[in-house]
Parts: sequence; C-alpha cells; structure tokens
Amino acid sequence: MRAIAFFAVVSVAIFVTSQSQAQDAAAGEKVFAKCKVCHVVDKDQNKVGPSLSGVIGRTAGTHPGFKYSKAMTEAGKSGVKWDDATLTNYLRDPKAMIKGGKMAFPGLKKDEDLANVIAYLKQFSK
Repeated sequence: MRAIAFFAVVSVAIFVTSQSQAQDAAAGEKVFAKCKVCHVVDKDQNKVGPSLSGVIGRTAGTHPGFKYSKAMTEAGKSGVKWDDATLTNYLRDPKAMIKGGKMAFPGLKKDEDLANVIAYLKQFSK
C-alpha cells in the first residue's frame, strides 16, 4: 500500500513539474524572431499585426489603430484577455482558438517555446 501511495505522489510530482515550464525571456527573444516580421514589442506601432507592447492584460482585439478581424474583435467582446493561459492556447494554434482570425502563423508546438516567448512579452507589458 505504501508503495502505491509513493508512486502516486511521484507520478503527480512529475506531471506537475512537466506542466509548469520555467520561463526564460532571453530564449523567448529568439523564439520571437518568428513573430517580428509582423509584430513589434518595444513601441505601439502596428505592422501587419498589432503591436504586442503591453499585450499582457490587454483585451483581445483592442490595440488602438489596428484593424482586427471580426473574430478577434468578438473574442475581446466575449472577455478574452491575454495572460499566460490564453496566450499559450492562442500561440499554440491561433486558428483553433480564434476561428476566422487573420493571423497566418501556424503556432508554436513546444511548451518551452511558448513559456519563453510569453516571458519575453512580459518584459514589454505595463
């Protein structure tokens, strides 16, 4: 019985550890290289995509001066705010989270890349 309890605790610990990734902003800057064709983080200037300066905590589809898709605007109206969880979900598969959105990026598949790019974005949030 003790052995079963021990393995249950070890299994949960391994699961929790694998689910929470350490965030490395420097590594995230390298991942962000895939994004900077369309986005900036260090100013409020929009490019093909909206500026991601201050994106953490922002309501989806609300950066001033950017023409969002109807789907992204509706996501914002329904309460989508950008935080670790929503950004992870969105950046993993943008088309799955916001159906009808216009972001062409296929997504980041590695949990480590997702955690790191979010850490990088946090540096530019208010």
